[in-house]
Amino acid sequence: MSDPTAPIAAKGIYTIAGIYGLIVLLPLYFGEHVLATMGQVLTRPEYYYGFIGAAGSFQLVYLAIGRDPIRFRPLMPLTLVAKWSFTIPVAILFLAGRVDTITMILASVDAMIGLAFLRAWRITPVA
Repeated sequence: MSDPTAPIAAKGIYTIAGIYGLIVLLPLYFGEHVLATMGQVLTRPEYYYGFIGAAGSFQLVYLAIGRDPIRFRPLMPLTLVAKWSFTIPVAILFLAGRVDTITMILASVDAMIGLAFLRAWRITPVA
């Protein structure tokens, strides 16, 4: 017998993740000048803005799943790919000394969200 509170938990997980992601990502649209003041050169702005747009649009997917987790349960494994396709390479790069600690900490937040997504997928009943 499945847990009747599972859809409520999945709703919360995905809704919070979507809102958090939008709060973190959308200000980056206006942050290119901050990178310049930090000495970072943005040689490929299309990658920067493309990343923000693609990642930002996926936050809307999280919000959609949060509205109806049972209906959108088949999308949940894709959300794991979205989170871990960032966190796993960052962890490897960190171990190789190619990214800083702050980047690793930020990636670990996404790793924890990915674990929450895995839990939500496992507890959400199949439609």
